[in-house]
Amino acid sequence: MTPDTPTPVLSLSNYSIRFATPDGEVQAVSDLSFDVHAGETLAIVGESGSGKSQTFNGVFGLLAKNGRTEGMAKLEGTDLLTLRARDLDRVRGRDMAMVFQDPMTALNPVLKIKRQLAETLEVHKGLKRRAAEAEALAMLKRVGIPDAERRIEQYPHELSGGMRQRVVIAMALLCRPKVIVADEPTTALDVTIQAQILDLFAELTGDKTALVLITHDLGVVAGVADRIAVMYAGRIVEEGRVEDVFAAPAHPYTAALLGSIPRVDRDAGAVEPIPGRPPNLIRPPSGCAFHPRCGFAVDRCKAERPPLERVAREGAGPRRAACWRAFVDAAKGTAAQGDLAHV
Repeated sequence: MTPDTPTPVLSLSNYSIRFATPDGEVQAVSDLSFDVHAGETLAIVGESGSGKSQTFNGVFGLLAKNGRTEGMAKLEGTDLLTLRARDLDRVRGRDMAMVFQDPMTALNPVLKIKRQLAETLEVHKGLKRRAAEAEALAMLKRVGIPDAERRIEQYPHELSGGMRQRVVIAMALLCRPKVIVADEPTTALDVTIQAQILDLFAELTGDKTALVLITHDLGVVAGVADRIAVMYAGRIVEEGRVEDVFAAPAHPYTAALLGSIPRVDRDAGAVEPIPGRPPNLIRPPSGCAFHPRCGFAVDRCKAERPPLERVAREGAGPRRAACWRAFVDAAKGTAAQGDLAHV
């Protein structure tokens, strides 16, 4: 890191997650290293089971009892993986917050919405109950809850799925944390409210809060993210600026993801699903985990796992990819994996 490089608000280094199961050890996340800076939106994408959510469950100390973390996960220099439970409780909600994928299980079914939101402000900001409830009501209105004065007095089961999701988003935003991790935050929302929520994230994060967006929706990524990290089988296989990655992916898996989504400028037959299935992480494939599904794989891909290293691209920002062919193309001084856009 040079003197001009800003200090990341969240930094993962050689970060891994393992789960002990009766069938063997599951390598859910392997050797992740990346930074997120204040004011930046980083999108984490990949198929279900690629390790996106588990990565941040581990950061927040929310793994199942059979899970363990390795490496480092630093929030402004403090390694979260070494904190005691009570110290981590002070950080969660105040300095970092998560918008969970399932809003029903994220809310307490026996407490009113008002109590759950106000408690966050009372514990982390020291507000008195009346002030906390007033601020909670204001946030409900900001996330688009209609008739917020009535809804705040209700229990979670009295709200629709979309409203519950908005309540969870409001809870995450209340303390203006340094890092917000949003796990599929707009899945249950209609298009209009989805746009409002994304605008709200952008407004409240500004230049002080980092946003990590876990999503399957590449359209959302294109609209709001600054950088993208593509995960496959528990590893990052490509990372770079969104516009660079979308314009010319350097990894076959990224190209396949982009090729599998419908587009208005292409015929329906132009959509190509990714062949095969994600690997078994108890017994992952040798070499590159994507090679059984990759139409560009060569013998080296089957024998050696490519490291995630910088790939030179003319006219593009910093890019990392874990693909032997990307390295070969970069060494030749040509556009790395330029033909992969047509996978």
